[in-house]
Amino acid sequence: MKFHGVLFFPVTPFAADGSLDEERLARHIESGVAAGAGGVFVACGTGEFHALSAEEIERATRVAVETTAGRVPVLAAAGGPTPVARDQAARVERAGADGILLLPPYLVSAPQQGLVRYVEEVIAATDLPVVFYQRGTARLTAETAAEIAALPGVVGLKDGIGDIERMHRIVRAVRAVPGTGDFQFFNGLPTAEMTAPAYQGVGVELYSSAVFAFAPEIALAFHRALAEGDDALVSRLLDEFYGPLVALRDEVPGYAVSLVKAGVTLRGLDVGGVRAPLLDPTPEHVARLSKLLDHGLEVVGA
Repeated sequence: MKFHGVLFFPVTPFAADGSLDEERLARHIESGVAAGAGGVFVACGTGEFHALSAEEIERATRVAVETTAGRVPVLAAAGGPTPVARDQAARVERAGADGILLLPPYLVSAPQQGLVRYVEEVIAATDLPVVFYQRGTARLTAETAAEIAALPGVVGLKDGIGDIERMHRIVRAVRAVPGTGDFQFFNGLPTAEMTAPAYQGVGVELYSSAVFAFAPEIALAFHRALAEGDDALVSRLLDEFYGPLVALRDEVPGYAVSLVKAGVTLRGLDVGGVRAPLLDPTPEHVARLSKLLDHGLEVVGA
């Protein structure tokens, strides 16, 4: 399972009564795949994994699998308490996903060997390939990352911490393990475009793009510019779109998700609000997002 291009993390639409809206999820995913997504990661961080039931994760995964129809890989999330993560992994496999994004164990700070044990116990519940998500309570040393990368079925590591030196050590340690030539690394920071050039410098080419969910034109233009060495466009987008977006995002905890949902709605597909404990953006913040969006689209000529 190899990924190329921009990775799409769809939001999870909710109907007026708060239930999962499968029809709008299908429309949202179809739009992203048609725009050129290199893979779909459904019911993950941007998709409010933290607020979904195991049954909703399974339903969302099935919608993604049916909608993509094999055009791109589909991964879905599992995580939290070990028994819950094992159940989620089995459900995601049953729904037809191509792989799993394994989020950290719930709340507790674990020793390094405990994190290895967590991965071992979850991957034992599924035959699907697994990408381990380093963030929050799951912070790996280079040695532990290499040990996890050598486990059967673990095919990638996504970083949500942002410690470039740590990631450089991890990449080097994993690459020294025989048989890891196809192992993939992902920049999983919120608004990952801001750090994409730095991550490329340590061998991490792939990144998740929350912006792709509501402005694929901007996300794809940035990705092309980065790949082609168009430093002028990369700098302009970082200065005039991504930087101001991050500043807005950082004003309220949870806006890394809330603003994305608001952006999808601004582009014409009403995906509803966010579930607790997140809050929807204020009208003022939505207006600022709309202005930013218009400018970003103007910059890329869309």
